[in-house]
Amino acid sequence: MFDSLSQRLSGVFDRLRRRGALSEADVTEALREVRIALLEADVALPVVKDFIAAVRERAVGQEVLKSVTPAQQVIKIVNDHLTETLGPAAEPINLNATPPVVILMVGLQGSGKLALRLRAKQRKKVLLASLDVHRPAAQEQLAQLADRAEVPSLAIMAGQTPLQIAQRALHTARIEGFDVLILDTAGRRAIDQALMDEVMAVRDATHPTETLLVADAMTGQDAVNLARAFNEQIGITGIVLTRADGDARGGAALSMKAVTGKPIKLLGMGEKLDALEDFHPERIAGRILGMGDIVSLVERAAETIEKDEAERLAAKMQAGKFDLDDYAKQLKQIGKMGSLEGILGMLPGVAKVKAQLAASNLDTSILKRQAAIIGSMTPKERRNPDVIKASRKRRIAAGSGTRVEDVNRLLKQFDEMSGMMKRMQKLGQKGLMRHGLSALMPGRRPH
Repeated sequence: MFDSLSQRLSGVFDRLRRRGALSEADVTEALREVRIALLEADVALPVVKDFIAAVRERAVGQEVLKSVTPAQQVIKIVNDHLTETLGPAAEPINLNATPPVVILMVGLQGSGKLALRLRAKQRKKVLLASLDVHRPAAQEQLAQLADRAEVPSLAIMAGQTPLQIAQRALHTARIEGFDVLILDTAGRRAIDQALMDEVMAVRDATHPTETLLVADAMTGQDAVNLARAFNEQIGITGIVLTRADGDARGGAALSMKAVTGKPIKLLGMGEKLDALEDFHPERIAGRILGMGDIVSLVERAAETIEKDEAERLAAKMQAGKFDLDDYAKQLKQIGKMGSLEGILGMLPGVAKVKAQLAASNLDTSILKRQAAIIGSMTPKERRNPDVIKASRKRRIAAGSGTRVEDVNRLLKQFDEMSGMMKRMQKLGQKGLMRHGLSALMPGRRPH
């Protein structure tokens, strides 16, 4: 979402670092470029003005200009103010109320993802209810979504108004002992006063603990205007920003907190039902400034990788008995973490080489293709890849919809990995510590 802004800011800070000592004119010039970068990212003008003024006030002080590392000081100040503009701290969904906790969803649809998150991660008993009587089959669609999320949805009764549905949902949630009731209102991208009045009536009747606006990061300033209108008329408590994995310029995220005073609580990072994650302002600021987000990467790995399977694979690697079946399972584990581009975006310094990665046509489908190749092999071939000769390669390529060159590439990668495993086994822990990682490289013989 912040790629273009990140690249622009990285260029500005690289030039600052090369100058060593900084003058007030240097800082002013850098902040002018930061201002342009923010405006190009579609950040609201008042937010940009306040941001630049706040950074300038601290960046031209004597403690910065006379610092041993003035450029680093300026970058830290920008990072601090980015975090403050976005947050300044993560604010989770508030569930600290007498059950059932009512969550009113306004704006776009997003209740299915939230329901799954509350059920799977916080072990809550969740009831979903659609109040959308305007769009044909909207209630049936939400019921199907609830099935996929493995949460119950309110039974559909034709002819009821949104207010009547909300009141029935609240009564059901109370008598059936639900922890959370999610009320999904009619989705909209533009202001409609009739629908606003409808939501206000539901809000007054159900007294929600959270009123969450679901907004599309791709719509830029339109999303900011929508957030302002909902906050003024309904009174939102937080924002869920969807399609944050797209190529949006990021201005909506940087503007919404400043314009509404309400926190962004969750980010939608894809179309999958489980592609919803907590919004951490300090981590997002780090991504924007090219510092990466290792904490989120580790958390994602912990959530998606199956511990028992990972330990079993690690044991086989250490024993040097790693085969193509194990390799396929490893690919599947990595695939659960998301796209390669998304994973790379969390690594420090990768922002600077993203352009080169794009130019080199980074193949984001390689994991699926390799899994397909292994899936086209016989059990014997997966256990013993040495038997795979020319005719078998042609059969495997045809069965997986790939080329013989792709099969050769996979086998070569696996052979190199197997070689490394064997060298690791020979070295042992003490040998690895003595010789270092270079001892694992091809052609190196440990003494």
